[in-house]
Amino acid sequence: MKKKIENRDDIALLVHTFYDAIRQNEEIGFYFNETITNWPEHLEKLIDFWEMNLFGGRKYTGNPIEAHNQVDEKFDHSITPETFGIWLNIWFATIDRLFEGENADTLKRRARKMNTMLYLNIFQNRNSNKA
Repeated sequence: MKKKIENRDDIALLVHTFYDAIRQNEEIGFYFNETITNWPEHLEKLIDFWEMNLFGGRKYTGNPIEAHNQVDEKFDHSITPETFGIWLNIWFATIDRLFEGENADTLKRRARKMNTMLYLNIFQNRNSNKA
């Protein structure tokens, strides 16, 4: 039986394991490896984000929409729905390898929604910059 996601330590394990896999991924790892200069700080911010997303509270401060738009611009608008699909598949696989239960399912659903919202915002940002 796998563990349930119950606290910040569980979120930290998920985020660290997930980004270890992302950084090694040949298809999308470069987006992260060439953008993030301080991995410990970035991982803490992501732990804050997912902890707030799952358990509430107001610890996370950041603007994921703007951050993703900047990355897309940095890489000449090369982020595609497939890029987000790879990210999502790794997220699901990491959760499934480590955890089970309602919170694990919730993080999958929220990641799927976030994934769609972020790509739609990237697409809109591209179109607004052309006008």
